[in-house]
Order: sequence, then structure tokens, then C-alpha cells
Amino acid sequence: MGKVAVGATVVCAAAVCAASVYIVRRRMQSSGKWARVIEILKVLEEDCATPTAKLRQVADAMTVEMHAGLASEGGSKLKMLISYVDNLPSGEEHGFFYALDLGGTNFRVMRVLLGGKEGRVVKQESEEVSIPPHLMISGSDELFNFIAEALAKFVATEGEDFHLPEGRQRELGFTFSFPVKQTSLSSGTLIKWTKGFSIEDTVGQDVVGELVKAMERVGLDMNVTALVNDTVGTLAGGRYYNPDVVAAVILGTGTNAAYVERAHAIPKWHGLLPKSGEMVINMEWGNFRSSHLPLTEYDHSLDFDSLNPGEQILEKIISGMYLGEILRRVLLKMAEEAAFFGDSVPPKLRIPFIIRTPNMSAMHSDTSPDLKVVGSKLKDILEVPTTSLKMRKVVISLCDIIASRGARLSAAGIYGILKKLGRDAPKEGETQKSVIAMDGGLFEHYTQFSECMESSLKELLGDEASESVEVIHSNDGSGVGAALLAASHSQYLEDSETS
Repeated sequence: MGKVAVGATVVCAAAVCAASVYIVRRRMQSSGKWARVIEILKVLEEDCATPTAKLRQVADAMTVEMHAGLASEGGSKLKMLISYVDNLPSGEEHGFFYALDLGGTNFRVMRVLLGGKEGRVVKQESEEVSIPPHLMISGSDELFNFIAEALAKFVATEGEDFHLPEGRQRELGFTFSFPVKQTSLSSGTLIKWTKGFSIEDTVGQDVVGELVKAMERVGLDMNVTALVNDTVGTLAGGRYYNPDVVAAVILGTGTNAAYVERAHAIPKWHGLLPKSGEMVINMEWGNFRSSHLPLTEYDHSLDFDSLNPGEQILEKIISGMYLGEILRRVLLKMAEEAAFFGDSVPPKLRIPFIIRTPNMSAMHSDTSPDLKVVGSKLKDILEVPTTSLKMRKVVISLCDIIASRGARLSAAGIYGILKKLGRDAPKEGETQKSVIAMDGGLFEHYTQFSECMESSLKELLGDEASESVEVIHSNDGSGVGAALLAASHSQYLEDSETS
């Protein structure tokens, strides 16, 4: 019996010893893996760094590209498109005007009643219409007929408030958010369709001409006064309420900027100089790139996997379409190389764009002691049942690094525009105010992003200059902004000025 007991004790001791060795080895492996998580985090932080000196280099590069893009077509990564808008709304506009906003699978029709300085926007009405999927790939006539019919139905619901003076045509601002080569204020040829549209016979055609022909076919008498880009519309909306607005920036799913340039500072403009002496430039700044941009391995792989490699580099690191995807790519590396989510990689984590920027924003905003929101988002999106507080803190750090880089680079872009306009430093004896009109879901709903952007802009400007620069939210440039541009370029302006 004694021998058996001794043998059992030895076997037990050996088992305990083996278990201890296994636990120690697991801990060592675990601490090694955690060290790898921290290493990936640190490398990301270093690669995304945006010290003030780097932001100034980015702003200077932006200004150089702006000059090049204004000098000649194709002279820069920035297209610096001439919008033909040379008369921004002043607030004096009267009457009612229509807007048509076509930018995706839905379009909006809107009418706005303007009451001058006192009344401003007295009344507005709008309707959203879904485009049947088959019309997105049919013929040009079919699509524009559908739009014209919806517009005609909307016009038929005009109330008594919207009274059209005798002998006048209704006027429309047309926001068309697809790549267009603008040829005048009210004409532009379609370069290519995006966002799921594929209608070959529209490419190369004047989109205003296509709309006008369709309106004629349905018996609708309406003058398309302005073909508008949504960023230019945001600028118009901002200027309508605030005469100091000099630029507009959209930070949403995508990103873009437009600003008011002195007409004589546009060498590629060969027409007569406008009476106002000004011209709105649509920068298409999402396509900006520079060796000074802090790019990571995740940005390079995202760009490589995209539909447009080598293009829209700034957009791919600062806009809402991509921030959540950058986060996913970092988490995937941590899962593969450091078992961040355990021994296996969550299958959902391999799905591109599964983490949307609103989810990232919700996690980043989590202030609960146990970061409950982060845990529930990881569970809902990636189907990771449990996460430790330590893991959740890493996720918050990743959100902070990715969003801060985007916000600070956005600020550098705005600073570059202010530099181009000579509004980046106070001028002796002058009290000029420079207002930037902002729109887009990223700016509006991702608080950490917008606050970081504004504080970074102040950092670049310095205390004195930042006193004269203000960032405001200018809502619905693609709707109200388009109607306002129809008003400020109305064919009846001279009549109302002489009456």
C-alpha cells in the first residue's frame, strides 16, 4: 500500500509540476503576445505622428499644389476646378427657387422661399425619391425622364406661399455629385458615373442638357440656373448667413474643399474677369498627396486594395469612408500576430469595411469606467463574446491615433487654404475675419474628430491669428445651397435690382 501511495504522490507531484510549467509557459507566451500588441500600437502611433512642424509642411505642400492647379489643367494632383460661381448669395435674395440634389440612389427635390435680409429662408419644402435599381443601369432618357416626372409632380404641389410673378420661369439649382467637367455655370459634361450607376450614353453628355430635354418631354417649364457641386453649395449656404465665409470643407463619407479665389489669381482662366472679381474654386482636395503625409502600412494596403489605387490619398486617411476600415486592419494584424482576440481570428474581422466610422466614433466616445460600449460594439460587429478592460483600452487608443491624425491633417489643409489667401496671419491695422463653413457627418457627429481639428487649426495659426478665424457648421449645401445659387445667379437679377 505504502509503495502505491508513494507512487501516486510522485505522479501527482509530476502532474502539478507539469501543470505549473504549462501555466508559466502560457503566461510567458501571453506576456510575449501582449508585448507584440503594444509594439504594433507604438509603431502605429509613430507612423501616424503629426507634430506641428509636419502639419506646416503638409499645409505648405497644399499651397504649392493649389498654385500649380490654378496655373494649368492637369498641373497638379489638385484639380482646382473653376466652378463658374462668381456671385455668392448676399442675403438680399427674394423669391422662390428650386433645387434638385442627385448624389446617389435617392434624389431630393426642394423649393425654398427667400425673404431678403429680414426673412432669410422663410419656408422650405422637400421630398426624397428612390431611384429604381434598373434605372441606374438603363438609358439616359429613362433616368432623366423619371427625375423630371418626380420634379413635375413636386411642382404641382406648390402652395399659395410660393407665388410665381407673371411671365417668369421657375429657376433651379442642380446639385450633381458625380465627376463632371464644368463648361459654364449651367452646363457640364459627365466624366464617369460612380456609386453604382452605369449609363453609358450619358457619359460625355451635358447633364443639364439631359435634364432640360427630359423636363421638356414632361411639359415642365423650368430654367436650370446653376450646376452645383455640394461643397460649392456648402460655401454658398455659409456665405448667405455670414459674409465673412471664405471657404467650405466637407468631412463626411468623402471629403472636399472649395474657396473664394481672386479671379486675377487664376492663370488658367481665359474668359473675361467677372464683375465681382471673384471665382469659387472646387479644389477636389481628396486627391491631394505629398511625401509629407504620414502614411502607414495599413494605408498602403488599403489603397492597393481599393478601386482607385494611387488616387484620393488624402481622402483615404481623413474621411469617414475609411477611418473605421483602417481600425479594422490594425485589429486584424493584432489578431493574427498577437492573438489579440484569443487563439483564433474572429471571421468577421476579415470582412473589409465591417467596422464603420460611426461605430468607431461610438467606441472612441465611451467614458464608462469599464468601457462597456467598446465591449458591446466588438461583440455586435465582430461577434467577440468577451473582452478584457485592457483590450478595450487598446481599442480606444487605436481610435484616438487614427482619428487624431485625420483631424490634424484636415486642419493642415484648411491652414493651407488660409495661407494661399494670405489670411493665415494678422495684418496690421486690419480686422479681417475668415470663416470656414463645414458640413458632413464626420464633422457633425464625431465629436473627438471635430474638436481635435479645431484645436489643431488654432495651434497652427497661433493665438493672435486664430482670433480672426472661425469654423462654423453650414448645413445642407447640396439642397438649400443649390437653391441659393440659383437665386444669386437668377436671370431676373437685373429686373429686381432696377425695380
